[in-house]
Amino acid sequence: MAVNVLIVEDNPVARSFLCRVVRESFSDEMQITEVGDLEGARRQVAEHGAENAFKLVLVDLELPDGSGMEFLAELANTAATKIVTTLYSDDDHLFPALQCGADGYLLKEDRFEVLVEELQRIVRGQPPLSPAIARRLLSHFRPGSTGDSGPIPLHSGFGGLSSSAQFAPSRSGGVVLDPPPEWERLTPRENEVLTYLSKGFTIKEIANLMGIKWFTVNDHIKSIYKKLNVSSRAEAAVLASKQGSV
Repeated sequence: MAVNVLIVEDNPVARSFLCRVVRESFSDEMQITEVGDLEGARRQVAEHGAENAFKLVLVDLELPDGSGMEFLAELANTAATKIVTTLYSDDDHLFPALQCGADGYLLKEDRFEVLVEELQRIVRGQPPLSPAIARRLLSHFRPGSTGDSGPIPLHSGFGGLSSSAQFAPSRSGGVVLDPPPEWERLTPRENEVLTYLSKGFTIKEIANLMGIKWFTVNDHIKSIYKKLNVSSRAEAAVLASKQGSV
């Protein structure tokens, strides 16, 4: 059965771009519905049935007939994964969107490959966030942060994150300095994937280089992150470099 995807974006060029990103990100058969305004988005949800209408929704924040945040709030009690796609990276847009129920926040100005990889993070159960947005969140919730806004509770379904404490970095400088014992348990295949990750290859490129499916690469990455107790490519790259794997 095809996965239903809704893209709410008033710019036709951006809408086409996002369609390409979605199709490149997942191997499942996709049924993508494109609309350019809130009215069209609401009509599509009503026609499909609000509760199970769409598995994935990408929504811009500024639409001709209102704000995308209104639509996010309307979908708050549905099972859809709701991702903001916007050009705005400031707190005034980011935090209200998360409070309205966004499960992720991506910047349309990011490169095609970056957006593809961030969407694929959904498969690994990780928050789909553009790198700049992830850094902003970490900075905002660090102890002693001088951001203009106070701590804002997140109710957005980020894999169960509900408090600022979970965003606090647990390692000096945000990177792992000492390789954990689990390093020795990496399989040869996982070491190969880690080497490619450290060199900056995307998931699709690694799959092509190794002659395997992209979702198999995803499985290897999940295993690597778990064994090394890291949560990013950068942290994994630091460990790989210390061990002479790259």
